[in-house]
Amino acid sequence: MKKIENILGFIGILLVAILGNTLLKTDMLFFRLLIGVGFGYVLTRAYTGFAGSVNRAYNTGSTKLMRTLMVMFFISALVTTAFLFKGDPTSYNLWINPINLGLVLGGLLFGFGMSFSSCCASGVLTDLVTGLPRAFVTLIFFSLGVFIGFPMQRTAGWVRRSWFSTSVGEELSGGVYLPDLFKWDGLEGYLGAIIVTGIFCCLVIYFSYIYEKHRKENNTYIGHAMEKKQDSCERYDSKNYRFFSTETYNRFFVNPWTLKQGAVVITILFTLLMGITKAGWGASTPYGIWFGKFLMVLKVPVESITAFTKVSSGSFKLPFFEHPIAVQNVGIIFGTMIYLLTAGKFKETFMSEMNITKREVLLFALGGITMGLGTRLSNGCNVGALYTPIANFSLSGWIFLIFMVLGGIAGNAFAKKLSTSKKLSTSK
Repeated sequence: MKKIENILGFIGILLVAILGNTLLKTDMLFFRLLIGVGFGYVLTRAYTGFAGSVNRAYNTGSTKLMRTLMVMFFISALVTTAFLFKGDPTSYNLWINPINLGLVLGGLLFGFGMSFSSCCASGVLTDLVTGLPRAFVTLIFFSLGVFIGFPMQRTAGWVRRSWFSTSVGEELSGGVYLPDLFKWDGLEGYLGAIIVTGIFCCLVIYFSYIYEKHRKENNTYIGHAMEKKQDSCERYDSKNYRFFSTETYNRFFVNPWTLKQGAVVITILFTLLMGITKAGWGASTPYGIWFGKFLMVLKVPVESITAFTKVSSGSFKLPFFEHPIAVQNVGIIFGTMIYLLTAGKFKETFMSEMNITKREVLLFALGGITMGLGTRLSNGCNVGALYTPIANFSLSGWIFLIFMVLGGIAGNAFAKKLSTSKKLSTSK
């Protein structure tokens, strides 16, 4: 069975390359597809995701993923400087998001929701393959949350207007663009912005170590099983190396990547995305558009949908595979499938979470709708309000991180309380 999956995986790679090149309308859409495949592949093979940065720390005590993300954020900001220095930052679609009540509430809601669904906007796409029932329920209600959140994002002053802005931030969508604060540093503000970003990353890493140390001292640290497996696979003895061997195949296509390896690949993909599209990584907006398209299938007039959402009718009328972010999101699903097939893990992984209870359906629905609403209030998800803004030197990304973590802690605590109360009720 594994050999059949291996073959199907390589066939899948060919089909994505051939059909994507021939059927997609433009070269840029084909590029978006390939970037999505890359993101899906690395997120799955490195067993990483932004939601896990909080969920793992709360449930296992391990902060390794959070620390790795900080290194990735810093490197991404560093390479972004290559595009922006001595150029016009307003010529890029930088995500300098507003700093306001919407950002705060959005971060709290998003963190709260991802604790129930164990994923985020990009993670729900990989989980459609690795945990279909959970991800499918989450995606439906995530899309609903984005859809009903569109009017607030488009019209509410407490979501649109920033409490404070800098010059470049004001020219974009509002907010604080860190280089604006250090124009005197001799490098157009980028030296100061990089130093501040590095300080913020180091602070998060420092507090992560403090938290992990506390968990170990209190004997509540259990570690993350996959992180241990990833580290063990990193060790490789070349003494008996043979190219045509099972060991070599496993090393190239099967063995999980470490979190560091995953971070490096994600940074490379993000750099390509920034350089070619002049914009960062986003994922959540198409979900609301997909929900609108579903309503259109049910004969809801597009005029009614547009009047409610305040989103142009063209967004809902645009063919599915002509929306760049939608194509990129589909690529994430394909990338997940390709890794699992070439690794011979598809059937085993796909069937691992097929049974869920009615109670779990309700919790996943809650997680999905709160995440969806959160993305509209904060103008993005973990990639659109956290990763991309930080890499684009937006102060909003760091504020989102704080409240996303707080929301994640609250959500995990609430989920734990629900789990405990259920055990008590069943034991009576």
